[in-house]
Amino acid sequence: MMKINIGIDENDRKEIVAGLAVLLADTYTLYLKTHNYHWNVTGPMFQGLHTLFETQYNELALAVDLIAERIRALGEFAPGSYREFARLTSIKEAEGHLKAEEMIKDLVQGQEAIAKTARSIVPVADKSSDEPTLDLLTQRMQVHEKNAWMLRSLIG
Repeated sequence: MMKINIGIDENDRKEIVAGLAVLLADTYTLYLKTHNYHWNVTGPMFQGLHTLFETQYNELALAVDLIAERIRALGEFAPGSYREFARLTSIKEAEGHLKAEEMIKDLVQGQEAIAKTARSIVPVADKSSDEPTLDLLTQRMQVHEKNAWMLRSLIG
């Protein structure tokens, strides 16, 4: 394979990729959890939550592709199995069936976790002048901070 030469130090590039792999795992894990809650939410808020969760899992599905493709552009292979995602993610799986308000609180924690994961990658990407990764991270933080706020607003 041809050596990558895009102006980012190899050690920094590998550190950025390691962070992006966690971001990918977190994003996929939250996608799966949000999709599960979309299917299984019940109660008086059903219609609104069913629709909101669908909007959020669709956005997450698009995001995993962007993150994985950035990892590839940086010259590494993206993780892509449940086993790898389970090892890398900072987001815990939910146990059992949750009530709607518990689902909302759980998703807030997931959204905030991804914002923190994205933010943790910024210093090395910034030091390396990796603007494409910085742009991706900024977009992810904006989405997840906004989603966390919207979910928190549902429960006061």
